[in-house]
Amino acid sequence: LLSPLAAIELSCLIESISTKNPRIEWKKIKDGEPSYVYFEKKISGDLEGRARIREPATLVITNATRSDSASYRCEVSAQTDLKSFDEILINLVIRVKPVVPKCAVPKSVPVGTAAELRCVEDQGFPKSQYQWFRNKEEIPDDPKTSSKFINSSYTLNAETGTLKFSAVRMNDSAEYFCRAKNDAGHSECGPQTMEIYDINIARIILGVLVVVLLCITVGLCFAYKRGYFASQKQTGNNYKAPAKGEGVDYVRTEDEGDFRHKSSFVI
Repeated sequence: LLSPLAAIELSCLIESISTKNPRIEWKKIKDGEPSYVYFEKKISGDLEGRARIREPATLVITNATRSDSASYRCEVSAQTDLKSFDEILINLVIRVKPVVPKCAVPKSVPVGTAAELRCVEDQGFPKSQYQWFRNKEEIPDDPKTSSKFINSSYTLNAETGTLKFSAVRMNDSAEYFCRAKNDAGHSECGPQTMEIYDINIARIILGVLVVVLLCITVGLCFAYKRGYFASQKQTGNNYKAPAKGEGVDYVRTEDEGDFRHKSSFVI
């Protein structure tokens, strides 16, 4: 097990040999398929430019990456020796520390409902295992094993990184963060707060009534300002008889069809 970007030496030692210039070959075996790494005194394949042979037969890999994880076989042929052929198989695993995982935590959840927290990291090798923390305390796989979590109802999957609450409670309101870890190290996402709130039906109904009444009041004020409630103005020509002055008689003539007045003098 080695970390990436390091120089790796795969030793193939020849203790005693009488054949001059023995034939040396290196093969990489991945998923059951062999391919040449060193053949006819040349580096080939995906290690070309990143590997060399250190005499007599050691393979040195520089800038190793995760893709270099495989089995490597050194084959030595010595035609004039008593043992004309020998080989050695080396299993190489490149460890990669996990990167910062991507965490998804609901911001607010009503009490009594389900909630799911997710944690994903796909760069580490071997594959990461996951841990969840609540207010900096590790959440156990089984809530019944801890007095601090016994009132919570959840399931934690260390393989997939999911933390599922079947029905959140008020004490589940806290800061949560996830840690991804493997043999090469671990990384964590920043803490995120999940708030649990209570649903009060009476408050909701009262709030709705207040909003309805407010809308009605505003509507009435608007209608009043627009004049929808003003009394309809009287139409047509209205005639108001003038006040009768002292000493003035009013008569109606047939020709004129209107009121005329005549004066009379009283001595």
